[in-house]
Amino acid sequence: MKHLLNCLLALTVLYSPLTQAEVVRLKDIGKFAGWRDNPLVGYGLVTGLANTGDSPNNKATRQSIANVLSQFDVAVQPDDVLSRNAAAVMVSATLPPTAHEGDTLDVTVTSIGDARSLAGGSLLLAPLKGPNGKVYALAQGALSVGGYKYELNGSIAQKNHPTVGAIPGGATVEVGVQAKLLAADNSLLFTLSDADFTTAARVAAAINAEFGHTLAEPRDAEGIRIQLPSNTRLVDLLARVEKLRVEPDHRARVVVDERTGTVVSGGDVRIAKVVISHGDLKISIVTDNSVSQPILVRQTGPGVRTETVANSSVTVSERDETGLVSASTNTVADLIQALTRLKTHTRDIISILRAVKAAGALHAELLIQ
Repeated sequence: MKHLLNCLLALTVLYSPLTQAEVVRLKDIGKFAGWRDNPLVGYGLVTGLANTGDSPNNKATRQSIANVLSQFDVAVQPDDVLSRNAAAVMVSATLPPTAHEGDTLDVTVTSIGDARSLAGGSLLLAPLKGPNGKVYALAQGALSVGGYKYELNGSIAQKNHPTVGAIPGGATVEVGVQAKLLAADNSLLFTLSDADFTTAARVAAAINAEFGHTLAEPRDAEGIRIQLPSNTRLVDLLARVEKLRVEPDHRARVVVDERTGTVVSGGDVRIAKVVISHGDLKISIVTDNSVSQPILVRQTGPGVRTETVANSSVTVSERDETGLVSASTNTVADLIQALTRLKTHTRDIISILRAVKAAGALHAELLIQ
């Protein structure tokens, strides 16, 4: 009796009605327009390498070393410079939406020459510029390389990528930035990560209900225009809007990755009444190469030689039973669970989902990656 009760409870959970979508905060499903990171990039030199830097064939590295030395009144020709202990690198960092002078940034350093490893090196002072060509930060410091590469007599031992390094807090902000959120008409634009008209309408309704009068209006499926009241501070309005909770509306989707055989679907993606018949035919072709050697013939000549003989065998095997799955107003999760019980391979499940979509029984968008 207890076992029967457990089975009934399991069936109730398996075929329970659709659950309501989760209510989430606005800050988790979108952001304010203008609030974004700013990429920085620069060119520099890494020195102190143990004969693992750029080879003499890299003229840019030798020229860079000569240019650095010239700033300290050391005149040397690029052809007279040895570059095996140095490497030309590109330096990149990300400037947050709000940054003040003196803040530190994490830096990534990558080799652009033929250096074998950056382990043990140190980055010389390198300016980091934005897309407008303006210097916003300066980077310098010892590299942390999470890998190695050793080579001797053609044998190579390598872990990760030793030509990429990082400097935690290695850049100092010289020019601060402040994200511009307010438009000329003293309004803000809240953009959804996943554009949807229903979600945009719900967000506007939640904002208007929070402030007691109409401040927000959906502009399209992605953006909601919010008017800043004259007697309200910007930070206070942003904090109240970000903590509001709404129930986002999602479009039914089934995502299929053919390279890895992965199927991702929402648990409530519905399929219409459909019957699936799936068989399995396996063809195996094996070739056995053998050598025929003349044993009793002692003569030599152009007609007497060893001959290679290929023997091929073809085996066709078919599963005795054909998998039959009948789905009636179920979900994709139920269908996949039924196919799994039949020990259906993941790639066969992908083919079945394609066929169900072609038959018009899958009420969702099928995305093939």
